[in-house]
Amino acid sequence: LQRLAMSLGISENVRFLNRFVDIQELCEFLGCADVYVTPYRNEAQITSGTLAYAMGSGKPVVSTPYWYATEMLAEGRGVITPFGDAKSLTANVLALLNDPVRRHAIRKRAHLFTRDAVWSKVAQEYFKVFAEAKERGQRQPTQRFRARAILPATAAPLPEINLEHLRRMTDSTGLLQHSKFNIPDRAHGHYTDDNARALVLTVSAQDLLSQDDRLASMSVCYLGFLAHALNPGTARFLNFMSYDRRWEEAEGSEDSQGRALWALGVTVGHAPDKGQVVAATSLFNRALPAAETFSHPRASALALIGINAYLGRFAGDSGARRTARLLARRILRDFRRNATDDWYWLEDILTYDNGKLAQALLVTGACLENARMVEVGIKALEWLTEVQCTAGMFRPVGNDGWYRKDGHRARFDQQPIEAQSMIEAYVAAHAATGETRWADLAEQVFQWFLGHNDLAAPLWDPDTGACHDGLGPEGANLNQGAESTLAWLLSLADMHKLRAVRAGRSRMPLEALGARTMTCEGTP
Repeated sequence: LQRLAMSLGISENVRFLNRFVDIQELCEFLGCADVYVTPYRNEAQITSGTLAYAMGSGKPVVSTPYWYATEMLAEGRGVITPFGDAKSLTANVLALLNDPVRRHAIRKRAHLFTRDAVWSKVAQEYFKVFAEAKERGQRQPTQRFRARAILPATAAPLPEINLEHLRRMTDSTGLLQHSKFNIPDRAHGHYTDDNARALVLTVSAQDLLSQDDRLASMSVCYLGFLAHALNPGTARFLNFMSYDRRWEEAEGSEDSQGRALWALGVTVGHAPDKGQVVAATSLFNRALPAAETFSHPRASALALIGINAYLGRFAGDSGARRTARLLARRILRDFRRNATDDWYWLEDILTYDNGKLAQALLVTGACLENARMVEVGIKALEWLTEVQCTAGMFRPVGNDGWYRKDGHRARFDQQPIEAQSMIEAYVAAHAATGETRWADLAEQVFQWFLGHNDLAAPLWDPDTGACHDGLGPEGANLNQGAESTLAWLLSLADMHKLRAVRAGRSRMPLEALGARTMTCEGTP
């Protein structure tokens, strides 16, 4: 080529660079060019970086018809010339140089075509694809592994109950609400709901941890918090307390009232300490009348579970029985108004702590000998199972959108509180019916904590006994707050008791859940 240029007398007009050039130098060359030529001989050429840069720079291109050029220069974005035809190549280049209107039209079409390939646009397209993938993954996550065979859940021994993190989260006032990772976060103070859950755990687990002499003092702390939370003027529980021990609201929620009644009822029915029983009985009877004003079914369900546990000690309390009958009938009414064959639920949205509603009907139906309550409780639990247990795995409805009737269910963020509520409901169903399928389902849901979930991510922290704050699309939330930790500990305690029942070591299924009433000891 160099000799040919010399023989033609144009060596001063033609320069050959037999080397690679960097992007900056390439762009300088392209900036100087009027026409860019790619005379490749191989038709199977599938890409050309310089062709892409030339078009992006708004330069008209003359090229042989290799595959990449044919696609890129179609629809008037460049000029194609045959392989090995020097005369055609010359004619096409000269035609462009002599026709500025055509040359600029080709240049403009090429430049506009490559706007989607600039890095800022490419980054936006990547972001769009990732966002679509994330949304699709939240609706239908891909399981990261598929075990060839899963041993029966009962074949694996249960972990021991470890209260280290619960103690870490408890100060002289009560249980702190949140943590940053595994460090208590004092900025959010204390929460009546969590102290109520902690009271349920520390009372009902004392037979499992009889050697732990600190358990009784912990239950006293949580019971004391509930006593302080009860507003003597309204008989309603306050809910949020700042770390400087100031209540942040004039009145708590119905949920906090119901959850406190649940905890107090369990304490009345099962606390081994008579002083705690007396104190809890007084608080329970002062707070119970407010339950009759509840408008939210979850609050009613929580109160019903507490009432049933309370009646385990005071079966002759006609006032408590009347309140139980009133609240349960309201829940039945809501099911009658809203439930259909394909949406057997009392609301048009499925949210949190759903198992408590089925459990409340089951234990109250058993207590009041009401077969209809038990029937609806079983049907509701079967529907919840159909929605949340698929392909042998528990997949709770996520709180990032919940699940609306005729809508899409949120797959994340999955919450431990839902797993715990379902385990308790299954245990109650097992006690009410004697059917082993409910115990098997409780085992299946429990495995969610241990990593048998959509992301194969364990929620349980074996070092401290804590539980991560839910399962998101990227994995487990690394914070370990009170609600999640108590959901794990309550579930673990329930499973220890359930396995004892199945092994014949215990005659009565989980009394702390109020599955059946006990012999009346009198009235308060």
